[in-house]
Amino acid sequence: MNRKTALTIAGSDCSGGAGIQADLKTMTMNGVYAMSAITALTAQNTTGVRAIQESTPEFLGQQIDAVFEDIVPDAVKIGMVSSSELIRVIADRLTAHKAKNVVVDPVMVATSGSSLMKTDAVQTLTRKLLPMATLVTPNIPEAQVLSGLSIQSRDDMAAAARKISEDCRCAVLLKGGHSVCNADDLLFADGRATWFAGKRIDNPNTHGTGCTLSSAIAANLAKGYSLADSVRRSKDYISGALAAMLNLGQGSGPLDHAFDLTGTFAGEAE
Repeated sequence: MNRKTALTIAGSDCSGGAGIQADLKTMTMNGVYAMSAITALTAQNTTGVRAIQESTPEFLGQQIDAVFEDIVPDAVKIGMVSSSELIRVIADRLTAHKAKNVVVDPVMVATSGSSLMKTDAVQTLTRKLLPMATLVTPNIPEAQVLSGLSIQSRDDMAAAARKISEDCRCAVLLKGGHSVCNADDLLFADGRATWFAGKRIDNPNTHGTGCTLSSAIAANLAKGYSLADSVRRSKDYISGALAAMLNLGQGSGPLDHAFDLTGTFAGEAE
């Protein structure tokens, strides 16, 4: 049996709600075979990030090469990358392996408010990684950093998305979940803006939503869906995972990635 494949290049979240743990769950639930290359280990939970231990650039490169030389990914999602050196390795190896369907989630700040990216890494990200991306998925604070513009309205969202897209030569999905316009997202691709309506679900547990959305989009691109259809399907998946109202942890808890999981092995003990 052949199955489409996807690789996540991101940090580990030991509490399971974000990072590669969220990515692997999401990709599996969206029907692809999921693989990972770990950029950093984090000690974190729903209340915050306690410590970060980066992979060495050499080891990260070895992980990426090992995957591509055996099971070639149909899509690649890139999440938390905290240093310029690691970003350069990722760009170099993905270029060498002619990676396709690259989705970059520019994880700069955790849901808990902890900074996850050094300032020089932001410049390297925009110069090295975003130009090779199929899509970049910033939230509003991240888009303000990438565009240099203040975002207070839908028009501001459109202006920022256009600037990032033109500067970095990639499509942009600007996520509106930070209260500018309910949960509407803006896709700017090929010079054209498309709005995706969303409804705000009254659930304070949003740890890992950005990781989850970008991974779902990568999985759908791997399966051959168009960019717009991949975004639409992924937003529906996120809505379902939030609406399941999983409640774990003392802070901003994780989504229920497996809300749609059924089958013999998923059932509760009788």
